[in-house]
Amino acid sequence: MALRISAKRVAATLKAGTVSSSPNCIAKRNASQAVAAATNLSAGVRDEIYRDAQLPNPDPASDSATAALVNEQAPFMVKTYIRPPPMFVKGEGMYLWDVENRKYLDFTAGIAVNALGHCDPEISKIIAQQAKTLMHTSNLYHNPWTGALSELLVQKTLESGSMHDTSAVFVCNSGTEANEAAIKFARKVGKVVDPSGEKYEFISFNGSFHGRTMGALSATPNPKYQKPFAPMLPGFKYGTYNDIAGIKDLVTDKTCGVIVEPIQGEGGVQVATEEFLVALAARCREVGAVLIYDEIQCGLSRTGRFWAHASLPKSAHPDIITTAKALGNGFPIGATIVNGNVAEKIVVGDHGTTFGGNPLGARLAHYMVSRLSDPKLQNEVLAKSKIFLKHFQHLQQKFPELVKEIRGRGLILGLQLTQDPTPIVTAARERGLLVITAGTNTLRFVPSLTIKEEEIEEGMQILEEAMRVVLTPGEHPSGKQVSGEVDSPN
Repeated sequence: MALRISAKRVAATLKAGTVSSSPNCIAKRNASQAVAAATNLSAGVRDEIYRDAQLPNPDPASDSATAALVNEQAPFMVKTYIRPPPMFVKGEGMYLWDVENRKYLDFTAGIAVNALGHCDPEISKIIAQQAKTLMHTSNLYHNPWTGALSELLVQKTLESGSMHDTSAVFVCNSGTEANEAAIKFARKVGKVVDPSGEKYEFISFNGSFHGRTMGALSATPNPKYQKPFAPMLPGFKYGTYNDIAGIKDLVTDKTCGVIVEPIQGEGGVQVATEEFLVALAARCREVGAVLIYDEIQCGLSRTGRFWAHASLPKSAHPDIITTAKALGNGFPIGATIVNGNVAEKIVVGDHGTTFGGNPLGARLAHYMVSRLSDPKLQNEVLAKSKIFLKHFQHLQQKFPELVKEIRGRGLILGLQLTQDPTPIVTAARERGLLVITAGTNTLRFVPSLTIKEEEIEEGMQILEEAMRVVLTPGEHPSGKQVSGEVDSPN
C-alpha cells in the first residue's frame, strides 16, 4: 500500500513537471527526483506511474484530498452504492467538476434526469425566487402551482398525440412513488370492477425496473433487487418483453393492471415493438385491466416525442403514464397521469403525500414541461440522435469484435457489447467522459437534451480512445472499481 501511495505521488509530480511551462528550478528538481525514484520501482508500478501521468483525469489516488473526504464521511452513510473515486462539487451545462477541479463531460445526465443540463440558469432563478416566496404547505391546503402543473401536463399530453383521454394528475416526489401510485390505482379499479376482490393480479415484464419501494419492487423482476427483501407482495406475475404470443395467458380476468416501459432503460435500452404494445393494450381492454406506461426514463421528449408512446395508434394508448426524472431536472418530483376511467374511481383518502406537489417543485416542473414540450427542442433531439448513431456505426465498424448491437431512440441509446464494459467506463472517465451501463454488457447514453454537436464529437472521440486502449494489449486500464451498476434512484 505504501509503495502504491508513493507511486501515485510520483505520478502527480511527473504530470506537474511535464505540463509546467515555468522554468522554476524547484519544479525541475522535483521532476528529476521523481524520475529517479521511478527507476527504482518495479516495472508494473512504473508503468502505472507513467500511465497516470499521461491521463487527463486519472482517478483520485488513495492518498488524495478526495479519498480523505470520502473516507471521513463513509462511516456515516448506509452502504447502498459502490461509487467510483471522483467526488463532484460543481456542474454547468454538460460538464461536471470534482473536488480536485478535474473536468468531466457528462453523458449520463444524472441517469436521464438533467434534461436541460447542470445548473440551468433559469431553473436556478426559479428555485431562488420560489424559495423566498413559499416552499411547502402540505396537501392540507391549496397552492397555485400543483394545479397549474397538472393542467399543463394534461394539455401537453393531449397536444402531443399521446394518451388521448388524459384527464388528471397525481403529483408526488419520485419515479418509484409515481409507480406506487399507479399500482394502487390499478388495484382500486380492480376492486370497483370486481367487488369480489378476485381482480387483483398485476403484470410486469422481465428486464424492467420500476423502483425500490415494495410495490414497485414487486413489479421489478430482478433477483438482485428482490431477493434481500423477499417475499414480494402477492399477486405479481412476470412476462417476457416483446412476446406477443404469451400475452393471452399472462393477462387474464384476474389482472387489474399491467405496467410496461416503452423503452426499458435499466434493462439495457430495449425497445418495445409497436406490435407488442398494440396487442398488450388490446388484451388489457378485453379483460378490463389498467394499462400503465412507465415513461420515467424514456418520456418528456427524450425520444424526440413528448411521450415515447406518442407514435402509437390510439388503441395502444395507456390508462396511466408515470413520470419523474427530467420532470424536475434534479429536484425530486414525480407524477402519475391518469385517464378519466381511472380518475373517476379514485376518491378522497385513497392516496396521499406530504411533500408531493409542493409549490417549489411544482413551479419548477411547470417550467420543465414548458421547455421540454417545445417542438424545436424535440426536433433537435432527433438531429442529435442521428449524430450519435453515426458515431456508433463507426465504432461498430472499427471494433466489430466489441460492438454487437445499437439500440434505442432519440437520446436514450445503448451499445450492446460482447464483454464487460467496466474497463471502458473506467478508461473513458479517466479521459474526462462519464458514461454508465445498463442490462448486460450495455453502454447507456442518456445525455442532457441540450447537448451540443461539438460536445457529442468530443465525447465520442474519448469513447473511441477508451475502446482502443481496452482492446490493445498492454494498454488495459488498471481495473479500478467503477459505478457501472444498473441501479437507479427512481
